[in-house]
Amino acid sequence: MKEDYFARIEKAAGAIHDSEKLVIGAGAGLSAAAGIEYNGRRFTENFKPFIEKYGMQDLYTSSFYPFKSQEEKWAYWSRHISLNLFETPVKELYLTLMELVSQKDYFVITTNVEGQFRKAGVEEARFFEVQGNYGYFRCASACNDKLYYNEHIVTQMLSETSDCRIPSSLVPRCPACGGDMEVNLRKDSNFVQDCNWYSAEANYRNFLSGTEGKSTVFLELGVGFNTPGIIRYPFEAMVHNNPDALLIRLNKDHLNGMPDNHGSTISFNEDMHDVINDLISWVILLIRKRLQSGSKRTG
Repeated sequence: MKEDYFARIEKAAGAIHDSEKLVIGAGAGLSAAAGIEYNGRRFTENFKPFIEKYGMQDLYTSSFYPFKSQEEKWAYWSRHISLNLFETPVKELYLTLMELVSQKDYFVITTNVEGQFRKAGVEEARFFEVQGNYGYFRCASACNDKLYYNEHIVTQMLSETSDCRIPSSLVPRCPACGGDMEVNLRKDSNFVQDCNWYSAEANYRNFLSGTEGKSTVFLELGVGFNTPGIIRYPFEAMVHNNPDALLIRLNKDHLNGMPDNHGSTISFNEDMHDVINDLISWVILLIRKRLQSGSKRTG
């Protein structure tokens, strides 16, 4: 019902406006809503040769395809990385989200790996890419904890791909041990957590410690159940343990959470663009009302 929707918007906007701390948890649903979809037309138009050759179904499951050679593997991955990171500009939904929270003391934890928060202008001390980023390679066997920025080599691989293969001369090798390289995503036990990862984790933990006893909004965006232990379950636990906290959940498919948090959760399964834009409008309206009220009292 529209009346119920706007009642939820008004309540959520008021909570965001009044909050002392704002913790944003962003999952795959946010990027999908922004247009970074891992299936459908975006996949079929950009990966036609790989679909025909390997029978791939979507960008998520194809990430685990058992290629027979490094030449085949990197032909695919150069296309995957380039499309999702280097060819994709910052999406409007991410910019709109940052407009909503820009005046708040906020922190972002995300399982997304497309680098959209950095592109949206979020300073590095305010976000934690816990699952990695497409822009970095690591040693496949994790012989060291160094990461290697990959834009130049990915561009070269892409330009020299033929019949779903790259030349053997372009296969990346670990500078330390000479072994195979891997994209630094948390898809196996050799995921590298370098000094920057630990610094971001410390920033996140420090921010969370500052929410204790303060009015805090946990804004959860498109977080499902692939890795619920990173954002979804911790957010619910922190809301449950803080009487001054509120969980605002935007999720098309997975609205329900802890029954004990029912009274401290506002859920939306409506279009994420609409919800965030309406929250901005209501926050602005609330600010104007309070300014007008203050001027009447002092006038």
